[in-house]
Amino acid sequence: MAEDRYQKGIDKIQELTNADDANPTGFMDIGEAFADIAPDLSKYVVEFAFGDIYSRPGISNKQKVMTTITALVAQGKPQIGMHVKTGLSVGLTPEEIVGCIVHLIPYVGFPSVLNALNVAKEIFKEQGVSVKTSE
Repeated sequence: MAEDRYQKGIDKIQELTNADDANPTGFMDIGEAFADIAPDLSKYVVEFAFGDIYSRPGISNKQKVMTTITALVAQGKPQIGMHVKTGLSVGLTPEEIVGCIVHLIPYVGFPSVLNALNVAKEIFKEQGVSVKTSE
C-alpha cells in the first residue's frame, strides 16, 4: 500500500510539472536537500502531499494549484515560486496567477502580496511569459 501511495504521488508530480522518468520530480522540491538529516522527508512529501492530497478528486489541478498559491501567499512562504511554476505548468495563465495574488490584498495585506508578486514576476521572466494588462 505504501508503495502505491509513493507511486501515486510521483505520478501526480509528473502530471503537475510535465516531468519525465529521467527526472521524476521535475522542478518540484520534495525535500531531497535534507536527505542527510531527514532521509524520510521526501517520502512523506511524495506520499502525503501528492499521493494523498493532490490526488484527491473533487477539484481540478488548476484549482488545487490556485488554492496552494493562495495559502502560500497568505503565509508568506518561499515555496510560492515553485507553485507559480506549477500553475503555469497546469495551464493557469499569468493573468490568473496575478489576479489571484492581487485579490488577496484585503485579506493578507500589501506586504504579502507585493512579496508574492515579486516572486511571480521573477518566475514569469525565467519562464519567458508576460502578463497582459489592461493598460
